[in-house]
This record gives sequence, structure tokens and C-alpha cells, in this order.
Amino acid sequence: MAESATPQEFDVLILGGGSAGYSAALRAVQLGFSVGLVEKAKLGGTCLHTGCIPTKAYLHSAELAENAREGAKYGINSTLESIDIAKVREYKDGVVAGKFKGLTGLLKMKKVTVIEGNGRLVGPDTIDVDGVSYKGKNIVLATGSTSKTMGIEIGGRVMTSTEALNMEDLPKSAIVLGGGVIGVEFASVWRSFGVDVTIIEGLPSLVPNEDPAIIKSLERAFKKRGIKFNTGTFFEKVEQNDSGAKVTLADGKEFEADLVLVAVGRGPVTEGLGFEDQGVKLDRGFVIPNERLHTGVGNVYAIGDIVPGVQLAHRGYQHGIFVAEEIAGLNPVVVEDINIPKVTFCEPEIMSVGYSEPKAAEKFGKDAIETIEYNLAGNGKSSILGTSGLVKMVRLKDGPIVGVHGIGGRIGEQIGESQLIVNWEAYPEDLAPLIHAHPTQNEALGEAALALAGKPLHG
Repeated sequence: MAESATPQEFDVLILGGGSAGYSAALRAVQLGFSVGLVEKAKLGGTCLHTGCIPTKAYLHSAELAENAREGAKYGINSTLESIDIAKVREYKDGVVAGKFKGLTGLLKMKKVTVIEGNGRLVGPDTIDVDGVSYKGKNIVLATGSTSKTMGIEIGGRVMTSTEALNMEDLPKSAIVLGGGVIGVEFASVWRSFGVDVTIIEGLPSLVPNEDPAIIKSLERAFKKRGIKFNTGTFFEKVEQNDSGAKVTLADGKEFEADLVLVAVGRGPVTEGLGFEDQGVKLDRGFVIPNERLHTGVGNVYAIGDIVPGVQLAHRGYQHGIFVAEEIAGLNPVVVEDINIPKVTFCEPEIMSVGYSEPKAAEKFGKDAIETIEYNLAGNGKSSILGTSGLVKMVRLKDGPIVGVHGIGGRIGEQIGESQLIVNWEAYPEDLAPLIHAHPTQNEALGEAALALAGKPLHG
């Protein structure tokens, strides 16, 4: 858009066009505000270009590879000839391009003014974009996150998820530094593609934020798949040469592979953007707003990955909608991070919402909670799919269900009802009479609720 045709003042001016920023823009326009959206790269941010969407495209290709390998078990005599990583990339790029085109068109149609360039907060109501000042009655900071590197130099055989999504060749072996969501998803993809994978996780287990029953099940499944992992010891250094890469742990143990993926989490993008200069409080780079996402400075709000908590695209969407409605005086409901649904798309998938058993015991007291685990071995659809796993529910005694957790092939598809159960504070007795279609994995939620209500049908 030509500079002369761009308005200089807006009701809502947003810095960052990722999941949080563009959702704030769309909801604000819907509420009748004029909106400017500043983005230095591509609309859609990490999620669309280097995160959620491209990784899940790779995971779908990985699922097809596993299906081809295992076809004979189901009477389909298929074999896996090879992985054409260039074609996988092409497929991934096509999905991303389509979504990007759709998002760009949507923002244009909704009359969001997109301002391309590097934005910087220079006043409580002003963002400078490459030397041009834009005013906003309300400012929303949504500058997102980037891969943490823990001081490790990225390049060559040492990479983050961004570089891993654009590799031209598959390695024969790989070390994944970090056993959280990003680490286990990439380990899962690469194992399906035939790569020899080892995960290094400094904490005592993989996916350490999950319920212990889920962790145990995932580690057992990964061992069965041939994914190796070393937990409980942090790395000390990462080295590389022309022939490979090496990770040395704090206890002196060494691991070697063709490459190292650094998947140790993501940090906020706030440095050098003028936030502190304007009085916005930062802690280790994160913006610290109040529970209504106001920074305490003027009409300046902060949303998405720059706010401490779970770094998820759908949390960003919720923050964006919330802030637009807050500006409009609609007094939207705060959704605590604990009740935001989470899915890890490795194989087997993990879904969780609400309190894990240890977290519930810590919050409410060990004697105040009850739990139930329903094994997917009793679920017809899971048997058809050839997946093992479980669904676990945590409730307050004589109270609502405060946590739902699951692991198994395709179990992520059950997160929808699970988050309704927790966020609407359903009692097992409320859920037990509801009918869950047969044969579906959804029945596992019904069976767990029946058991927690004291009337298990198949147990």
C-alpha cells in the first residue's frame, strides 16, 4: 500500500501479525474499530510459517510413511520405497502458501490496514515503522517468540526447528536437544522417515509438563518405536565438524549424530523494540501485564507468546479476541492457562487440559481429588486403529472434573469435548448419561466419566 494512502491514526494499532496480532485485528474490526497491523515479515507469524502448520504437514507425511510400512498387518500389502524429502517440503510449502493467501485476503477484505516494516514502540500511543510514525488510541503488543538456543551457535549441522523444516536431505541420525513438545514431534517425524533419533532431556522425563501416566505411556511407546532418549542430565556443550555433530552432557557422556536439533523452547521477541523505554515491565524478556493483559502503561496491552505462560497459537487467538473485547468494554471472561487445551502431535498423540494429578494434589490437596484411567485396549475404534494408550480424568471429590488427559493414535481429536468438560466444570455424573457414538475413540471419555461416577460399564 502506498504510504500516502495509509492512515496515520487508528483506534487499535497492533505490533505483530502472528496468531495473536491478526486475531486481535479481526475482532477489533468486527467491533467497529479502525485497525492498523504492523508486521515486519509475513502475516501469520511463527505458527503459519515455521511452527504449527508446517510441522503438522510433516507429521501427516510421517503418518503415511508408517501406514505404508504397516499395511501388511491390516491385509494391505504395501511397502515404503523411500522418502522424497523435497516432495514433502513441496507439499508443506503448498499448505502454508494456501493458508497465507487466505489470511492475507481475509485481512484485506475486512479492511485491516497492514503496515509492512519494522515497528518500534516510541510512545504510549505511537509506533514508529521504519521512520514513519503511526498513532493508536490503543496499542497492542504481539511480537511473538523465537527459538531459544541456550548459547549454542546455530548453523551447519546444528539447527532449530526453522532450519529443520527446510532441509534438503534427511540425515541418517539426529540428536534432538529437548524432550518437550517441539522435540518429541520432530523425533517422531524423523523416526517415521527412517532416521536414527536420540532425544536429550535435562529434566527427569520426556514431556515433563504432562501427567505422569501420560509420560510413562509415551516413553514406553517411543522405546517400542526405536526412539532413544536420555533424561535427567543437562547438556554441557554442542560441537560439530565436517562429518557430524556431538553433544556432551554434564556427566561427561557423549552422543554423536549427523546433526543436532536444538529444541529447548521458545523465548519472547521484545529486545530493542522500545517496550522498557516506555515503562512496559519486562521479566527475562517477557512482558508482564495484569490478568486482563494491560501493561499498566497508557492504553497498551500485550498478548500471545510475549506474555508468560503456554506458548500456543490458540492461546494467542484467545488473547487477541480478549483484548479487542476488553478495549470495547465487553468485559470478556479470563481463561486461565491451566484450562487451555493442549495437543502434542507426535505418534502416539497427547492431549491434555486442566490439572494433572500432581498439580491437582498440589492445588486442592491429595485427599481432595479422585482419578480414573481408562485403557484404550477396551475401546473398539482404538483396536481397529491398532493404537494403545489411555484416557485419564481428575476430579474433585464430590466436585467437577478438573483435568482430562489422553495418549494414543489420533487422541488429539478428543480435546474438543475434553476442554468443554473442564471449562464448563462438568461433574462425572453430568457427563455419564451423555451418549458417545460407537465405535469411536470419543467413547473413551464417556467410559472414563462412567467409571469416575462409580458406574463403569466395561470395567
